[in-house]
Amino acid sequence: MCASIPALPSVGEQAAFFVRSDAAPLPHDEPGHVVEHTFYATEGIPLDERLLPTDERRRIHPARLAPGVTVAADGRLVGIPRTAGTYPAPVRLCLGDACEEQTITLVVYRNVPWEPRNLTFPGRVGVLLDGEIAVNGGPAGVLPTFTVTDHDAVPEGIAVGPDGRVGGTPVRPGVSEIPVRICLAGNCAGAVVKVIVI
Repeated sequence: MCASIPALPSVGEQAAFFVRSDAAPLPHDEPGHVVEHTFYATEGIPLDERLLPTDERRRIHPARLAPGVTVAADGRLVGIPRTAGTYPAPVRLCLGDACEEQTITLVVYRNVPWEPRNLTFPGRVGVLLDGEIAVNGGPAGVLPTFTVTDHDAVPEGIAVGPDGRVGGTPVRPGVSEIPVRICLAGNCAGAVVKVIVI
């Protein structure tokens, strides 16, 4: 289902948002003048993303991406998404006097509560450990990402991957508490992963 939502004029021009309410990426994503052209966010949560031109000499013209969100001249996506949906928007990039438009897509998911589970992993010295952090809730179809925020807390022989896998072969016994940041489309929270090795 598609709908056109008029936006406020910006710099003397009339802008428009085109929304796909199913919050899915557009199928015709194509490479262009930016490193990444599709971004994911959650309603009501400030964005922490940046648009990066493939050529650092290209200038970005500020533009409105979606209700509550703009792209600034330095490439930062600024604002708090107000409405779930898929928003393709043209952004102008210039190199000298030559300017071209690149379609940037912002996919905004509804803010659905979630919580981590499976945060304790028992293991034995010298025996392969293979587990996975899980998440209950969150928007359907959104995969969480996991980032260790203190690498010194990770015991020798063990790794926590960006997909939530906890694995490796423990080298020595002990209890380790590993701080991990978990994000679902910009909706992030901290958790502590406990590895107990005997």
